Order: sequence, then C-alpha cells, then structure tokens
Amino acid sequence: MTRRYAPVSSTEPGRVHLTVVRGGTLETADDDAAMTALPDLLRDPAAIVWVDLVDPSAGQLAAYGAALGLHPLIVEDVLEGNQRAKIETTDGVIHIVLFALVHQSRFVASEIDFVLGDRFLVTAHADVWDPNAIRHLQPDPGAMMGHGADHLLWAICDDIVDGYFPFADELGDAIDAVQDRVIARATPEVLDDLFALKRELIEVRRAAGPTREVFNQLTNRDQPLVDGAELVYFRDVYDHVIRLTDELDNYRELASSTLDVYLTQINNNLSVIMKRLTGVTVILAGIGAVAGIFGMSEAHTEAGNFWIVTGMIVGLAALAAVYLRKIDWI
Repeated sequence: MTRRYAPVSSTEPGRVHLTVVRGGTLETADDDAAMTALPDLLRDPAAIVWVDLVDPSAGQLAAYGAALGLHPLIVEDVLEGNQRAKIETTDGVIHIVLFALVHQSRFVASEIDFVLGDRFLVTAHADVWDPNAIRHLQPDPGAMMGHGADHLLWAICDDIVDGYFPFADELGDAIDAVQDRVIARATPEVLDDLFALKRELIEVRRAAGPTREVFNQLTNRDQPLVDGAELVYFRDVYDHVIRLTDELDNYRELASSTLDVYLTQINNNLSVIMKRLTGVTVILAGIGAVAGIFGMSEAHTEAGNFWIVTGMIVGLAALAAVYLRKIDWI
C-alpha cells in the first residue's frame, strides 16, 4: 500500500476543487475561491456540494473540517492515511475508506477517503487518482450530482470497484503464463515471477477484501444519509465486490498450486539426474570391477588374454548401457 499524503507545508497546500449543483446549474471553484464559497453553499438547502481535496495539507484538512463541521477524529484519520478499507459513522457523518488501483509502472493501491454528510461529499486522495476520469461523471457531472451526494458517492465507488477487474484479469493471465513456463521448464526465474505474482495478489487482496464489509454495512444498516432508493445501486457494487473477492481467492489458490507444481518439477528433475548418475556409475563401476579382477590375475599372461578381457569389458558395458537406456536411466 502506498502512503497517500506526503507531508505538505502550509505554504504549499494541495489542490482543492469544489463542484456544486443547485437548481440544475453546475458551478465550480478552485482553491481559495472554494473555501470562500463553501459556507454560503452549505446553508443553501438546494445545493449539492462536492469538495475534492488532492494531497491536502494538515491546515487544509483542519480548515475544511471546521467549515463542514467534521469530527476531529475524521480529520485525523484522513490526514494519517495508510489505513484499510472501512466505514465509520461519527456525529451523523459517514467516513469511508477505499483503495483505487492505479496503473503506473505497476498497479499501485492508492487510498481514497470519502466523507458523506447532509448534501455534501468530500473526497481526499493522492494525485495519482483522477476523479475526473470516472465514467459515470462523463459527459455531464451535474446530471449525476443532481440525484444527491449519496448518488455521487455510489458513482465514484462503482468506478473504483470496476477498476479492480482489469487488474484481476491481468493477474489471471499472468498466472496462466507462469504455469505454462513451470510445466515447460522450472527455473529460478520462473520462481521469482511466481513470487512477484503472489505479492501482487496479497496487495490487491488487502485493498479489495475489506471493501466487501464496507458495502455490506452500507446496504444492510440503516444509514440516514443514504436514500432508500440508492440502496439498489450500492447492492450492485456489493455484488461486484463479492465476485471480485471470489476471483482473487481462486487466483491465490492457483498461485499456490503453481508453486506446488514447481516444487514437484524440481523434485522430478532431481530424480532424473540421480537416475542418470546411477546409470553411469553402474557402467563405470562394472568396468572397474572386471578390469581390476582380471588385471591382477592375468598380469603376466599372454597379450591375447588382455584383448579378450578388454573386449568382454566393453561388451558388458555396452549391454549395460543398452539396458539402462531401455529403462530410461541414461
């Protein structure tokens, strides 16, 4: 897991993007203008507010937390980061932590904090994840936000969970490829690739596994901030998470079984080598034994006997080699 928020000084605050829908009109503001406009927007019962914080500093979080009336524990949790996926309700505000899988040189799990309140949603995340790329918000984010802050929360969560599946598919293809390589030839390089896959599986399991419980609680507990009509959308995400975790469990078992196959291949190769060495030893030991016996007893006899013994040794060695070859020992 990557730590989300690197320490940022108050002179170098993160970026803030404010999006508001009221009366069917979409309004936006950035950075200082967002903070200036926020108090009036929160007092407007017709406004749906989305505050997006990118790499926020401690000062920014404290300021927006105070403006939104967030409990200090929520602000502290968002600032610390490096948590597991979870859902908590504090002072009537829902705090959700999810992880988005972002493809850089490899897939990286990046933490995203959601704070759902009455007519507002706060997202806090690192700049490796871009909420503007969410497919549900294309091409008109105002239409999505017009259904409420809880519907906006669903749209973002659904996109995050759907982003897990390409990663899982790539892992599945990679495991299949490693299995083929193990069967063809078990080498240390294959073992390194297999362990790398197992590490990635563990990482994505840590990111996606607790997400199941998040949506289980979100859909099965009474949440005043989530409209009853929205539950069907969150249950759909829950179904996706169940399917994803089942796939990841299957891939983990495949990776473990592939490791067992690798070890079996290594043992089989060792057995083949031992058979080859045993076959060669039988031939050479037989030659040495016969040569030693006749060498001592026939040391001073005629030269013809030497060639007879030599021919017998070669013949026996050839017969032994043919037999051992027939039983696949050499």
